[in-house]
Amino acid sequence: MPQIKPSVEHVWRRELNDEVHARPPDTLHTPSSICYIARLPKRDPLSGEGKDLLGDLLRRFGKERPDRVTNHFTTTLDDRRLRWERHTEYNRYTFVAGDAATDWQGKCIPEDWLEEMQGEVLVGVKAQVIGPEARTKSIDELSADYFNGNTVIGSRIADNSAVALTDFRIHEDGFSRLLLVNEDMSGQQSGRVMQRLLELETYRMMALLALPLARELSPALDEDEAELAAIGNALVDAESHHEQDWLERLTRLSASSQARHQRSNYRFAASDAYYEIVLQRINELRETRIHGVQTFAEFTTRRLTPAVKTYRAVSQRQRSVLEQMARATKLLSTRIDISRQQQNQSLLESMNRRAKTQLRLQATIEGLSVAAVTYYVVGLVGTMAKGVESMGVPMNLTIVTAASIPVVAVLAFLGIHRLRAKISREADK
Repeated sequence: MPQIKPSVEHVWRRELNDEVHARPPDTLHTPSSICYIARLPKRDPLSGEGKDLLGDLLRRFGKERPDRVTNHFTTTLDDRRLRWERHTEYNRYTFVAGDAATDWQGKCIPEDWLEEMQGEVLVGVKAQVIGPEARTKSIDELSADYFNGNTVIGSRIADNSAVALTDFRIHEDGFSRLLLVNEDMSGQQSGRVMQRLLELETYRMMALLALPLARELSPALDEDEAELAAIGNALVDAESHHEQDWLERLTRLSASSQARHQRSNYRFAASDAYYEIVLQRINELRETRIHGVQTFAEFTTRRLTPAVKTYRAVSQRQRSVLEQMARATKLLSTRIDISRQQQNQSLLESMNRRAKTQLRLQATIEGLSVAAVTYYVVGLVGTMAKGVESMGVPMNLTIVTAASIPVVAVLAFLGIHRLRAKISREADK
């Protein structure tokens, strides 16, 4: 029988195939109490590592910690079950006990261990799964029993097999509350539904992490836009000798804005991804409306969507400011280049004028040089003629001197001209 041997498999085949089986939901019996914590672990800036809270928790109950590459882990701690999962930005702990109570007082998490999460807990939920006997109670009665009479949000879910209710409030114990009334679900289905509800709350909060950052960036963007407008107006009438100062000012503004963009871009992109998961988890609930109760979809659309639109608008505004800065920088750089080209053109024209003047001066000097050389050489010729005449050779000194002038002048001109041409050729090399 043909077989696929490990040697012919892609190195990631097994890992990618097993990804669809990662983090399967646990079976959840009715009744049950759940304590859920999602924390954003703090990292040491030098080592990049944080507190080993999982190891500390397991050691309390005599359990061995899984290796560092493990992303999800399930074990039993005395009378409760622990499920730990590591995600990209957060870790989550789910404690499950086999009872339920309306007072929410079950101590499913060691208090001193929980206190070690200084500034890390983003989501804390206490959930309960109760049986179909709760169908006899109205929504107001369930709200009074489990949510201190607060307005609840919820619906019938899982094709009318259960009712999920929450008030989306953080109570005095620091936990939110979630109630699941199991009317006709198996343990596995209850586990899947509870996992979706807890993930809905987690990803809702993770998506909202971008909102404080967006609010923080808005005043800075106001200042950037005002500064950019001031620079743009100033450039209309700016003198050429001020353009370099404006370019430096614009460059500093662009650098600070780019740094903020780099700091926020990941958060905005991650929140977009979390928001999409929230919508997906709501769709998976398969909600049916309960009369007079706002559904999860309605609450999310009304409360979460405006926040998402807010940070998306800030993100778009930030990109727009950067694009405007880039265009302004390019325009100003072009103006500076044109100004420099004009200066260079003026310099070249000045050099051309000086070169022409130098050529005229050289021509004048060349004429004077020819005259000077002719004068001295003709004088030498006259002196030689006197010497020859004194030797008894008949000679008219005036005629000899006059005749030598044009000859000497031509020879002097040709010699000086050739010498200047040679020097020019050597200078051009």
